[in-house]
Amino acid sequence: MAVSVDTVYRTFLLIINKEQRGYLTPDEFNKTATQVQLDIFNEYFEDLNQQLRVPGNDSEYSDRIKNLEEKIAIFQESGVCGSGNINGFTLPVPTPPYEFYKLGTVIYNDEKEVQLVQPNELLELNLSPLTKPSKQWPIYTYKNFRIKVYPTVSSSTISCTYIRKPLNPMWNFTATAPYYTYVYNPSTSQNFELHPTEQTNLITRILLYSGIVIKDPQIVQVAAQQAQAENINSKS
Repeated sequence: MAVSVDTVYRTFLLIINKEQRGYLTPDEFNKTATQVQLDIFNEYFEDLNQQLRVPGNDSEYSDRIKNLEEKIAIFQESGVCGSGNINGFTLPVPTPPYEFYKLGTVIYNDEKEVQLVQPNELLELNLSPLTKPSKQWPIYTYKNFRIKVYPTVSSSTISCTYIRKPLNPMWNFTATAPYYTYVYNPSTSQNFELHPTEQTNLITRILLYSGIVIKDPQIVQVAAQQAQAENINSKS
């Protein structure tokens, strides 16, 4: 499940070349595409938070909350936390070259959710035997991508769910003599990791960014209007 980086790049080139608006090199496209993918990815979480505050619907295919959760699910991972200092655990390291993004649920013994508390709350909880953390009611603090679980437990008993960042898209190529034209190389390229429904959104936003790169205000204006219309439609 992915959006073809070759399809997006070729469609993008077709649009700007048809209008004789300039050209974006593969390197410029890759950098622009990376930023656009991250923009869309980061918006998922705010959009989901917004949609949770409005009434949903029972539609099988147009429930906005369900659709957003499906898009986020692509990046959901889980793993056992590594041991660190006393009772402290490093978060799972996603298989390279993935990058950790957001912590989800911390789990004890594969069956009990560990509750997050702030350091000042921990001090208050420890004041009473009734609220002091136990293996029946474990808690944790979180700082600098490390969790600390109370009470002391084995590292093999702590796991968590988390969100990783999408891989950077890359349109790679080969170029041979004598003309050195760009020939798409799928084996060394990286597709977008976003949901297939994001293809149009990707192309529109890359057009928006590219208008700034090639200094064409008309591209910026048209793409911005289209992106704004799609954004309003998706949230209203």
